[in-house]
Parts: sequence; structure tokens; C-alpha cells
Amino acid sequence: MEGEIDHRGTRRDFIHGELHRRDLNIDPFRQFADWLAAATEAGNFDATAMALATADAEGHPDVRFVLLKHFDERGLCWYTDQRSQKGQELAVNPQAAAVFYWPENDRQVRVNGPVERLSDAEAEAYFQQRPGSSRFAAAASEQSQPIANRAALEQRVIDLQARYPTGDVPRNPAWGGYRLLPERFEFWQGRRSRLHDRFLYQRSEDTGGVWVIQRLMP
Repeated sequence: MEGEIDHRGTRRDFIHGELHRRDLNIDPFRQFADWLAAATEAGNFDATAMALATADAEGHPDVRFVLLKHFDERGLCWYTDQRSQKGQELAVNPQAAAVFYWPENDRQVRVNGPVERLSDAEAEAYFQQRPGSSRFAAAASEQSQPIANRAALEQRVIDLQARYPTGDVPRNPAWGGYRLLPERFEFWQGRRSRLHDRFLYQRSEDTGGVWVIQRLMP
């Protein structure tokens, strides 16, 4: 590449809404559920996609998109191969940050906190809900490990399909789930002239576990 690619003149205004303290649910999980539903209703076909950031033992960060699969007042859950890079990082540094971005509503949500592994029973239950092709893909792949070429990867699936012709391929014990246990939520609403609305929910021992809401400057 020759020369600089300049996007300093690329901009748009945020016109879809505003956010006031009176609009917020006292429970950040309910607030999150409302915004997730609104994103879906606005036409976002990947509203559950979240950028998940982890770091290794030395603090080197890494980020990728994963799909949120379920959540409740305990936390936000997703599934993956625990031999993957994120799995290895979470094994030595079980902390993560996630962000959801919904441009249809000019909104984003950031979540931070420790991470715990889901039980084998929870992983098995979700694995069996997946389409057969997804189960075979998960069983065939050692996520993040090198492979010679695409043909070799597809052959691994073919071999498993021959071994399990009825489709009952077993879940590899390394394939499982995680739960992010939020200590902080931040709700961001884009506003005109970049004077955005930001509200932080934070829970600490000082508040007896009660969520405290604070407006932040943009």
C-alpha cells in the first residue's frame, strides 16, 4: 500500500434518540434486554453479536466477535472450544469485556467482569440443540489450531459423518460455555453533535451489591 488512507472527513450525525436518567430501568439486565429487543425490532439480524475482549497472563489483549446465547441476572453466556485462544486466555486470566453495537438505534452497551465456565450439563444441553451440521463442525475442529488446508478440515467432518451416520456425534469435552459476570454495564446513546448520553451501572461491596447509576461525560 502506498500513501495514507484518510478517513478524517468520514462522519455522520447520530439522530435516532436520546437517553435520560428517568428512562433507565434500575436493573441493568432488564435495560439490556429492552435494548436488545429494540435492536432486533429495528432490523439488526446479528443483534446478539458481541465483541469479546480477553487478555493472556502478561496482559496482551485479544478481541473477536462471539454470539450471546442466553443471559439472566447471573450473567451473559456464550459457547466455544475451550482450546481456542480465548479459552486459553480465560484459563489464566478469567476476566473479560464485551461490547454490543446496534447502529440502527445508535446504541452500544459495554459489559465488564470476571468469567466462569458453565457446567458440562449446560454445555451438553446447548450442544444437542444445535443443527447437526454445527455439531459436526464443532466436533471436527480444534479451534484456533493450524491445519494444512480447507480440504483437510472438510475431511475431518466427512470422517466423523461416516463414523456417526445417524448424526449423534458426541460433544468433545473441550467444547463448552462461559458466563461473564457483570460488575459494570455502560449504556451509550448516540446524540447529535457528538454530545452523547452515557450511563454507567456499577456494583461494589460499598453499595451492598446494589447497582449504582452514574451519568458519564461523552
